[in-house]
Amino acid sequence: MIKVGSLLDGKYRILDEVGHGGMSVVYMARNEKANKTWAVKVVRKDGKLDFNTVRAGLVAEIETLKNLSHPNLPSIVDVIEDDESFIIVMDFIEGNSLDKILEENGAQPEEYVVEWAMQLCDVLGYLHSRTPPIIYRDMKPANIMLKPDGNITVIDFGTAKTYDIDLGQTTGIGTIGYAAPEQYRGSGYGRTDARTDIYCLGMTLYHLLTGVDPCKNIIADKSIRAINPSLSVGLDMIIQKCIQEHPDARYQSCAELMYDLQHYKDLEPIIKRRQKRKLITFSVVTILSIMFAVTGVFLYGYAQRKATDNYEETIEKADGNSNYNEQKSLYEEAINIPGQDIKTDAYLKLLAAYDKDGVFSIDEVEQLNRILYNNEEYANENRANSVGGDPNKETKARITKFKEKNPSGYAEVCFDIGSLYWYSYYEPNQVTRAQNSIYWFNEAYKNSADDFEDRGAAKTYVSIGEFYRDIQSKVNKGKEKGMYKDLFANLQDVMDSVAKDENETEKVRLDALDFIRSCVHQYATKFKTDGISETEVNNLYNDIVKCLEGINASEGVPKQIKAKIMSFIPNTKEAIETAYGTRLETSNID
Repeated sequence: MIKVGSLLDGKYRILDEVGHGGMSVVYMARNEKANKTWAVKVVRKDGKLDFNTVRAGLVAEIETLKNLSHPNLPSIVDVIEDDESFIIVMDFIEGNSLDKILEENGAQPEEYVVEWAMQLCDVLGYLHSRTPPIIYRDMKPANIMLKPDGNITVIDFGTAKTYDIDLGQTTGIGTIGYAAPEQYRGSGYGRTDARTDIYCLGMTLYHLLTGVDPCKNIIADKSIRAINPSLSVGLDMIIQKCIQEHPDARYQSCAELMYDLQHYKDLEPIIKRRQKRKLITFSVVTILSIMFAVTGVFLYGYAQRKATDNYEETIEKADGNSNYNEQKSLYEEAINIPGQDIKTDAYLKLLAAYDKDGVFSIDEVEQLNRILYNNEEYANENRANSVGGDPNKETKARITKFKEKNPSGYAEVCFDIGSLYWYSYYEPNQVTRAQNSIYWFNEAYKNSADDFEDRGAAKTYVSIGEFYRDIQSKVNKGKEKGMYKDLFANLQDVMDSVAKDENETEKVRLDALDFIRSCVHQYATKFKTDGISETEVNNLYNDIVKCLEGINASEGVPKQIKAKIMSFIPNTKEAIETAYGTRLETSNID
């Protein structure tokens, strides 16, 4: 055992013992020449356990950490081995592990856990973006240190493994209660990957929020609200998705998870609306169907010579109606007037009405599908499949007719539908929104003339949507190189054509800025890998800040969106600095 006060290797003065295990002791030490405090982990070779096995884990931890550089990960500065011991000198992490905090204080406040979750998600995303990816595989409160400044550090990389050499199913690596099913042989879910870490993180968040230790308790209902009903519905949904048994049912990347964590409060009203809809009986749906059918029959009876007048009068009536739902019904009524369903005004006004509250709800999706396709059965099928639509089926007579008779108007309407899905769709996950938007933006681009002002924007949105659709499969196959460079160029186009366009509504501009910022935050490391310079990324970041400052957004939904973006701006800047090493270079000067 090393004595407190002794000098190790001629330069590390041992100050105090800070922890110990079966074969190891951790000391706090100071490099007297550099006046810097370090942690010294000493593993004795005469311990009761097989030292060769322990040494293998230590070597794995060293090899992993020495090539990493992230503010939430410790750095190894020295390795010393002699006949008696194996010594690792690394960053001294001041603070307590989260398992000790749980032991002393119980379940942690939701706002704290969400902040830690985003930091952990950022760390895991960084590890997964390495070449080859590093799968941590042992996320749990005991391996997370909370520092006095409120930030966390992930420790203990003895179980981490690079993805390219993890060729078979694992043999029970990890910690029972937190480990994903695929971490144990015979699970049937294949080898560990990024989704394994997402599962472990989900169980860690469950423990932090409920105080229920999954190592010591068999948990049948893994809803955090089953323990504490006051916890967020949105956060509960996120954790439930993280800890799905089959990897395909979880978040597929930390980028997806990070987006939902940043917007978890936005999920709550959506989920509550879904729960409320489950209580609506079939009879109500039937009554609504009959009501709309009767309305259609009534409108069809109008004489053709009065159709245009009725169309204009109905739109004027809708424009002057302050009741949101009645206004939407009137626009639908105008579209239903025989011979008027190839005109654009009612469509565009209806789409603008959908966006007034900032959410393109499932009821509005169903209403729009019913109008476009003139087929209730397909509208329900379309909702169930959660896709943006495909007007080429013969069952969709109205939209097919619109496309044939008025292609320029059709392109304009398609662009606005795509924008609704992109910026306001009730599913807040950007991947889902993008996938639902691709078809409509592509239709807008293909059917518009060269002078259509949004033609270039439509093409850009298609490219970004295809990026989200294809990126995970490309990553799995190792073929994602170059995709992030194209994404960056498309983000610049969105900045120039949407965010900077003062003719756009405040909400659309702010939604565009939120999307651009989120991508910069999530993919800064990937941009660097694909050859985008730090100057280019910082220029885009500065454009985001400048645009935000120029948008007043003094009330309502725009004010809320702007405040949310501003709260994430410092983290985005830190992500850029971390990706390009600027942050670490600055800290190393000291």
